[in-house]
Amino acid sequence: MFSSLRVRLLTITIVVLIIAVGTVAFFASRSMTSQFRLSVQGILDYPSLNIDAKINAINKLLTTHSGDRPIWEDLQVLGEQLERTSQARFVFADLDGNVLSDSAGILIGEQINTNLSKPFAAFLIEKTPVLAYIVPLDDFNITAIEDQFISSVNRSLLIAIAVAGLVGLLLTLLLSQSILIPIDALTSASRAMEKGDLNQRVEVKSKDELGQLGKAFNSMAEGLNRLEQLRRNMVTDVAHELRTPLSNIRGYLEALRDGVVEPTPEAIASIHEEAMLLNRLVDDLQELALAEAGQLDLVRQPVDLREVVQKAVQSLNNQTSEKNVSIEVLLPDDLPLVEADAERMGQVLRNLINNAAINTPTGGEICIEARVCDSQVAVSIKDNGVGISKEHLPFVFERFYRADRSRARSTGGAGLGLAIVKQLVEAQGGQVEINSQIDVGTTVTFTSPIASS
Repeated sequence: MFSSLRVRLLTITIVVLIIAVGTVAFFASRSMTSQFRLSVQGILDYPSLNIDAKINAINKLLTTHSGDRPIWEDLQVLGEQLERTSQARFVFADLDGNVLSDSAGILIGEQINTNLSKPFAAFLIEKTPVLAYIVPLDDFNITAIEDQFISSVNRSLLIAIAVAGLVGLLLTLLLSQSILIPIDALTSASRAMEKGDLNQRVEVKSKDELGQLGKAFNSMAEGLNRLEQLRRNMVTDVAHELRTPLSNIRGYLEALRDGVVEPTPEAIASIHEEAMLLNRLVDDLQELALAEAGQLDLVRQPVDLREVVQKAVQSLNNQTSEKNVSIEVLLPDDLPLVEADAERMGQVLRNLINNAAINTPTGGEICIEARVCDSQVAVSIKDNGVGISKEHLPFVFERFYRADRSRARSTGGAGLGLAIVKQLVEAQGGQVEINSQIDVGTTVTFTSPIASS
């Protein structure tokens, strides 16, 4: 049960509330108790504002005392008079708290707790230091008032704690719901995707971290759905690409077996061509698998791009000549060497030039340019062919993706060429991008790091 995020959130919130509110209540109670004592004692210490008059009356008695009777009797009489006029109790005690005079006549001869109040004056009577108090020195009454006040404060604190705890729990429940509802939706969608339903999406209502998580999930689901569609297309495409040459090979072999066709050089050449088509398809699939797994055997060294480009152009002369497509090479004389695998770089160029030639109409042009960009050399292959629509551009480098869904080999085969180009370029530390417009043409640009001196 504690593994539930909702339970853990509630538990943590309750613990935090108890600790926080309990700490505040403890220190608040102590502080209020201390302030209560100081306030009450201060009020009780000086109930009359005319203290100076009381001190003057006592000093006058001490200076005018005739000695006919004990000073303590006259002081007692004076204290009783002051109590009647001030409605306060006057107590005189020595430094040890022994009461020498009490206007109420109750505590004479007893010892008081002088910590309950402070004296308002001090006198020297018959060589004895005497402290004068204006306090109702009734310890029981002060304690009762203090207990009543503290009980009231504690009750208020308990009510405040209960209200704060209830509000905290409600807020936690609301917060947990706002967190857990999107998480539950993501969990349900993930389980449905686990069972094969790749069309699952979650509704994104916020812009916080959960909203970002929902967007990331939707993007992942779209990517998986697209990859699954590509996989299905790949199976269909590969099956189609294999079926045609295999059917041709089978037909020729059966005809040769039945004696319908003589084993002439032309028949053997036709069978060989179909076998080479199969071999190229298998090689492309193996090449792509190695590149995606990062297991390509690369021999990176300083390479002269001019030489690699010339060789790639020469290897495709027959194909471009048949379509009367011209290739213009515009490479600067001071083009630096690049750090690359010459064979793989040639494979990249042949794939891109071949794609440009396939998509360029008869009499078209292909232009190969290069320029230095910071620490890399950028090579562009530009054609004036049919172009690619914008909705297809983000996916042309994905394996088995074909912008033209036609099955004809003349429109791009199984759609592995650009996927292989992307893997080979990135494996050698470069990047590749494509720009295209319908009926204007396509430009593919890839980069390669400049070789160190």
